[in-house]
Order: sequence, then structure tokens, then C-alpha cells
Amino acid sequence: MKVLLLLSALFTTTVYAQNGSVSYWLTKSDRSVTLAKQPAGLVFKTAKNNHPTITVNAGQSFQEIDGFGYALTGGSATLIHSLSPARQDALLKELFLTSGNNIGVSYLRVTIGASDLSDTTFTYDEMPAGQTDTSLAHFSIKEDEKDVIPVLKKILALNPSIKILGSPWTAPTWMKSNNSFKGGSLKPEYYGVYAQYFVKYIKAMKAAGIAIDAITPQNEPLHGGNVPSMVMQPAEQADFIANHLGPAFKAAGIKTKIIIYDHNADKPEYPITVLDNPAARQYIDGSAFHLYAGPITALSKVHDAYPQKHLYFTEQWVGKPGTFDKNLRWHVSTLIIGATRNWSRNVIEWNLAADPAYNPHTKGGCTECMGAVTIGPNDLVERNVAYYIIAHASKFVRPGAVRISTNVPGQLNNVAFKTKDGKKVLIVINDGSEAQTFNIAFNNKIVTSSLDSGAVATYIW
Repeated sequence: MKVLLLLSALFTTTVYAQNGSVSYWLTKSDRSVTLAKQPAGLVFKTAKNNHPTITVNAGQSFQEIDGFGYALTGGSATLIHSLSPARQDALLKELFLTSGNNIGVSYLRVTIGASDLSDTTFTYDEMPAGQTDTSLAHFSIKEDEKDVIPVLKKILALNPSIKILGSPWTAPTWMKSNNSFKGGSLKPEYYGVYAQYFVKYIKAMKAAGIAIDAITPQNEPLHGGNVPSMVMQPAEQADFIANHLGPAFKAAGIKTKIIIYDHNADKPEYPITVLDNPAARQYIDGSAFHLYAGPITALSKVHDAYPQKHLYFTEQWVGKPGTFDKNLRWHVSTLIIGATRNWSRNVIEWNLAADPAYNPHTKGGCTECMGAVTIGPNDLVERNVAYYIIAHASKFVRPGAVRISTNVPGQLNNVAFKTKDGKKVLIVINDGSEAQTFNIAFNNKIVTSSLDSGAVATYIW
């Protein structure tokens, strides 16, 4: 009897899968529904109607996905670390596990030294005015040991395979042309020393139990107005990688990826110029982009020039006060969908956490950067629009998934993936001004669904 019941259960499961039951999670632009699993499932059927149809073709695949997540800035880590132990543990589980209502963040960006969302400016080897440290004898990551490393260790305990990208906002000021945290450029005589600075950072983090999957040589290398910041022109970046950083990593046996550019999509010629240098190109994994200027389609221009090199989307902020509906629509359509449809292997929102006054930040840093969560007094945790933007992908499109082909009918912007266990995931946003009923077609069958204007849904089967 037990055998019959087991066979019956297996048969039922198989029939259910063959019938193509589709579950989906919904967020509405008015925030009346946020990442809520809908009670009524959909089932693929051989039916016909005149609704617009998104056809999913798993037979045509594109890039593999590394993950979706946020920048764990120094300020974010400080705020998370300030929570009571129980509240901190609950928040980290919610962010980094996938079960239940957790959202499964799978990619983090951290700052190598201070960013403008740290409470103060620092690097790992600052020296008194007029002094240098070419042997890096004073190198120390003690600033990260206060909050960043403890929080990262807790995250890694929850998700040991999470990918971590490190980006510096500046080199130590004694290496720079203006001896300042703001602007200036790296002096050529310190290229070799700065390469060793990266080696020391990766080794120090490894000693702390944290593997750095990739680095970029410079955050926003064409923007010298932030605090901190540093300008690095494409010829300088190519020289630095070809003759210093790449060889230093090779000599030290470091496998951490080198990802170039890390700035806006209005200058695709920057990464192309760096990749045009064959001595640099051999060490480069790919190129990273932000979208404060330029079209998201610029990523495909770089892919077309160097299709063997990867693409990443590493930063986009949500500014205060903003509106939930406009930010949800733009970020999902342009980044979650747009970046991945243009070959990006990840999407990172800036930044993970801020307090109710958009602190902490440096003097001269961003004063209007809204976190994916707001952390305030008395263990306050509020979820903001970036939380849901990332969650609609991170929970369901796990690392190792592959983007697959879909069409885009009308204003039903979308992207689809095939997961490592064979599931299909389709993210759709209604970019139109009216509610829209539509079909999802797969293997010559359809399901019919509808979305209000500005609503986003993730469908899984």
C-alpha cells in the first residue's frame, strides 16, 4: 500500500509538472501589493486568443547570470551592525536566504577603502603629509574590521557562495597627483605600488575568511568631483592593468577577476579602448557599467566589440524622496530587464542601507542616496523600492541561470531565464499607461495573465 501511495505521489508530481503550472509573485506600482505570491496559479493550455503574447524560447540562450544584489557600503554595514543581534540576524536571513519570504541576494559590491557613503574618508595606507609608504608597511584593513567584515562574515555564513566585487574610490592620497581624497590621478611612479595594494587587500580579506571574486581598478574613473574620487583615463587604466595589476595578480597566484571601467554607459569607448590593448586584455574578465548617463544598449556595443568578455551592471542609486511607482518602473524595466537583455551577468543597486536622513556619508558625498532598506533608531527597518526591484530577480534567478529568448510585445517589457534545475523564470513589467492582459507562450501552449499599469510580476514554471 505504501508503495502504491508513493507511486501515486510521484505520478501526481510528474503530471503537475507536465501540465505546466505557473506560480507568480506580484508588486503593484501603488505599493498595495509587494512581492506577494498570488494565490491562483496559472496552467499552460492549448488555447487561442487575441491578446499580446510573450513567447519564451528556452532553445536560444545567452549569458550566464552571476547574481543580483546591492552595494554593502561602509555606511550600510555600520547601520546593519548597529541593530540588536536578533534584529540583525533576522534582516540578514531575509536578505540572503531564499526560503519563505526571504529574497536571496546573491551578489554584493563592497568598497576598497572609503566610498562617499562611508562616515569618513580613509584608505588602507594613509600617511602624514609629505610621507610615502612604497613598501606598504602601514597597510591595514582595520577600518573594515569595525563593521564591514563582521557583517560580511554573517552573510557568508548564510550564503557561502555569494559573489563579492570590490571597488576603490581612491588610491592612498600620497600616491595621487593632488595629494587629496577628491579628484587627482594616480602618479605613474606608483602604479606598481598600487597594484600591490590590491594584492594586499585581497590577501587580507582572504585571511579574514572573505573571498573577493572580482575587483574594478577604479569606481567612476571619469568623475573626479566625488569625495573620495580619482580620475583614471582609459590609456592609464590599460597601462596599469597591462604592466602592473595583471602581472601582480599573476605573480601572487590571485584568481580574482579584473573588471574594467565601472562608470556610465555614455562612454562605451572607454572599455573598448582598454580592451583594444592586447597586453591588458589578457588579464581582463569584462567591463562594468553605471547608468547615470547614456543608454543601457551601450552594453551590447561593448559585447559586440569583444563578445568573449563579460559585462556587469554595478551601480544605480535611488534618490530621495522619489516615488515608488516611477522608480519601480524605471529600474525594473531599464536595469533588471534592460541590463540583462544587453548581456549583463548581474545587477547591483546602490546602496543596501541608509538611515532616515540618508546618512552616513562623507562631507561632499551623496546626501540623497536612499537605501534598499532604511535603518533607524529602536531597530527600525523599512523596505524601500530598491528592495523589491532586486527581489523580483534575486529570489528566483539564482547564480548559474542562463538568459533565454523572448520577444517584447508592445509595452510588456520582459526578460526570461532558465535556472540550473530547469525552471523557467519570466520577469514582466507593464510599461503602458493602462492595465494589460497578455499571454505567456511556451512549447506551443499559453497561459493568460494581466498586469496593472506599472506592475511587475515574476512567473516561474
